[in-house]
Amino acid sequence: MPRMTSSATVPVSLGERSYDIVIEPGLLERLPGRLEHLDVRGKVGVVTDRHVKRHYAKQVIAALTKKRLEPVLIALPPGERTKTLTSVQSILDVLATHRFERSSWLLALGGGVVGDITGFAAAIYQRGIPFVQIPTTLVAQVDSSVGGKTGVDHRLGKNLIGAFYQPRAVWIDPMTLRTLPEREWIAGLAEVIKYGIIADEPFFSFLEREMPAIRVRQPDGVAAIIKRSCEIKASVVAADEREGDRRRILNYGHTIGHALEALGGYRSLIHGEAVGIGLFQEADLACYQGMCDRSTVQRIGDVVQDAGLSVDMPRWPSSRLWKAMLHDKKVSGGQVVGVWPEKIGQVRVAPLGRKVFERWYAERKDAPPQRVAAKASRK
Repeated sequence: MPRMTSSATVPVSLGERSYDIVIEPGLLERLPGRLEHLDVRGKVGVVTDRHVKRHYAKQVIAALTKKRLEPVLIALPPGERTKTLTSVQSILDVLATHRFERSSWLLALGGGVVGDITGFAAAIYQRGIPFVQIPTTLVAQVDSSVGGKTGVDHRLGKNLIGAFYQPRAVWIDPMTLRTLPEREWIAGLAEVIKYGIIADEPFFSFLEREMPAIRVRQPDGVAAIIKRSCEIKASVVAADEREGDRRRILNYGHTIGHALEALGGYRSLIHGEAVGIGLFQEADLACYQGMCDRSTVQRIGDVVQDAGLSVDMPRWPSSRLWKAMLHDKKVSGGQVVGVWPEKIGQVRVAPLGRKVFERWYAERKDAPPQRVAAKASRK
């Protein structure tokens, strides 16, 4: 991937908890200056996974040492299956052993799993120590590093244990995407597409036009999708920090997506792949309920597939899928609450009845692929 040159700062406005998302190619090379800007002192725990450690840990540790800080590296196994209380306990053990204090810091160097675990550990160690997000995957850069959601999975559901705890900063170096495996890159595009559907039709249209260039990580396209995704996420979080109402729209694609992840044991589908399926299937379910027209579903399906993602639902019995959806943390009063597109750029939050879901699932599960029909209908 050629070097990017454009930089941007996106504020997250939360009163005394406000912070900046800094998007800067080559940021890791200038990390000492960033650390000085935040007045980081003393012990600094660098939490990463073993894949990211191989690429970037040495560089980050060197920057910390240059600033006469005391770095402690904590490397976890990679993957969603690491997102457990056991992993958090291992981080806390290191912090306690090295006598971290309330003035000590944590850096989350990695993808969404590392960010969520590190943030949760920071939230609960000595009732809260400061941390910084340094996301290295597309999913983390455009979504999970922003907004202060931290936590771990439970065997009965994803993200059931956690806390809202904001970072002191989010530092994004798009150059880290050079080492991101192709599967992870494509999976991350699901979260990008989500933002266009929920809040910004022109951005969605941009993705429709530019997806071929984005797929191959063309620098200007990459810079554009990171910046715009962060702007949308920051505006939603500023309006609703703790998911009282507005922030729920960020869960579009995740009601079905999280259920598919859990049913696959967090092995068969990675997060973005499951969300990609959810984007299309939840749009189809919205259409079935009369909330949007078929052309909206078709546009969503086309761009999801143009990104290299599947829209096909794995063959789970409806009862198992429904049960998995009921374990989602967004269930309210025993009801599954979903986010449904009304048109591109506008969604609504509404409960989903089991009978409606089962009728839709029975009719749709054996339906033929819709891509050819969708393309033809728009010519």
